Amino acid sequence: MNLSDYFAMALESYLPAATASLVGNADYPGLEGMVKFYETSYGGILVSAEVTGLPPVQDGDGTGFFGMHIHESGDCTPPFAETGMHYNPLGRPHPMHAGDLLPLFADRGYAWNAFFDDRLTIRELVGRSVIIHRLRDDFTTQPAGDSGEKIGCGVIQAVAR
Repeated sequence: MNLSDYFAMALESYLPAATASLVGNADYPGLEGMVKFYETSYGGILVSAEVTGLPPVQDGDGTGFFGMHIHESGDCTPPFAETGMHYNPLGRPHPMHAGDLLPLFADRGYAWNAFFDDRLTIRELVGRSVIIHRLRDDFTTQPAGDSGEKIGCGVIQAVAR
């Protein structure tokens, strides 16, 4: 079985090992979603994210990129100020932090994506947070990509088996 078939099967058939239920901050109360984390036999994890209620971009066309990162702490008390920095156990520069995830691309407030990441394990994710940022990650600015305000947050929790 090739990798794409394996990953498609995992998303369709397997239970995630951990999830984060996203909520918006006071300015974006309609933002909600789910990020699922799947164990793989390839030394990493498969991540799927589905988010609704993302704000329109400034030019008003309804599409835009939003930063998505794993942050150190799982405290999603609004305005999400206690989530800490990007999860970065190896002290690498941005965008090579373990917590640097692929951005969301939204159309009319909705985004879905799935990707493989070999820098993370389920064990180290549980208890941390997934943050959705108001702006796109520029993949350059240190230490966190200049992705702006934290508009969504979800605590990563293990799924009972």
